[in-house]
Amino acid sequence: MGQPERRDTLLARRLDLVATVSALTSEVQRLNQKLSGIEMDVLRLELEIGRSGANAQLVRDLHEAEESASALRHACTTCEERIAAAEGDIDDVDRSLAETGN
Repeated sequence: MGQPERRDTLLARRLDLVATVSALTSEVQRLNQKLSGIEMDVLRLELEIGRSGANAQLVRDLHEAEESASALRHACTTCEERIAAAEGDIDDVDRSLAETGN
């Protein structure tokens, strides 16, 4: 593969990686918004339990909300790890591009 073809391949790879980072960043933002809403539900349920006592339904709702929040935090962490990996790949591509002299 000649230099121009290698450069074009690397540029195409970089473009794909940047698109991946963009999509993952959008996903993290969506997950964080959803998490914020669930965290508000957790606070509301905790306040309600503190105000009126712990009935079975409120406790169940609180437990479900806490589980949902935990799952969303895990999903955010996974997305953030994927972003970091893709950014590392972009760095690798950028180094390879620099080696081609472009």
